[in-house]
Amino acid sequence: MCFLRHLSEESAFETLNQALPYKEHIIGVGLDSSELGHPPSKFERVFAQARAEGLLTVAHAGEEGPPEYVYEALDLLHVRRIDHGVRAEEDEVLMARLIKEQMPLTVCPLSNLKLKVFPEMAKHNLRRMLQRGVLVTVNSDDPAYFGGYMNRNFEALAEALDLSAEEIKTLCANSFRASFLSEEEKEEWIRKIEGFDAE
Repeated sequence: MCFLRHLSEESAFETLNQALPYKEHIIGVGLDSSELGHPPSKFERVFAQARAEGLLTVAHAGEEGPPEYVYEALDLLHVRRIDHGVRAEEDEVLMARLIKEQMPLTVCPLSNLKLKVFPEMAKHNLRRMLQRGVLVTVNSDDPAYFGGYMNRNFEALAEALDLSAEEIKTLCANSFRASFLSEEEKEEWIRKIEGFDAE
């Protein structure tokens, strides 16, 4: 379940309170929609209530918004995962923290291209981040708007960056590391991926 950040804090509280009677069916809450002008700090109190109700938290940060939004998502919203996060590369202190904490970034290449975060797919920074040890994953983002489901995102990225089979396997394994599955389930899926001959 996501809060629309271009709306008010009051709207987010209303959404959360309407959902709470059904929270056994909800794993977590997120923050999405237009980043610029709507920092994570705007929703700090909403996320505090969501966490108090036992919900996990994620947030869009650092796609169109600056690295400061990633800091806010980490330090004020206490997220378990950053959606997008590609602009974190502009801040070396933040990059070091993401690597050390193994904070997942759910990167959406086609969305990044459509929103002109990168001028072309060949300029995308996912491979650099992966090589530096950031826990990046490949994802889709509103496929109807941005031009493709997850496979299309993988294909576009792999073709433009000439990703190796091992890099693709690591990205697939990272998707399970970033998930909210149990540790046992994560390990089971990662073993399957590592045993797969991608050549």
